[in-house]
Amino acid sequence: MVKRIVANIKTNDLSKANHFYQDILELDILMDHSWIKTLGNDEDAKVQISFAEQGGNDTEVPYLSIEVDNVDEIYNKMKDAGFEIIYNLTNEEWGVRRFFVKDPFGHTVNILAHL
Repeated sequence: MVKRIVANIKTNDLSKANHFYQDILELDILMDHSWIKTLGNDEDAKVQISFAEQGGNDTEVPYLSIEVDNVDEIYNKMKDAGFEIIYNLTNEEWGVRRFFVKDPFGHTVNILAHL
């Protein structure tokens, strides 16, 4: 039985994750060995992998999807910090409120909350 799935994002500068993933998304440092840093929290989550032909409403398939409980606040923090919003905050017909943003590594991240 699968217990956990971890996303591994290649970078030559671990510090690029700090503002986006630690400051704004409020993830904690769970491990730091100077060559790898793992961020997370103590929330219980289901193991999931999504496979998609498109990201919904004909958007690109995001690299990561991150569910939050304060999507409007996160949206405003991302905009204020100057991160590129590539799909504005939207209530989707399938029951989520979401936006897409480019992370510091150039990946499209879907930030969402269930309605």
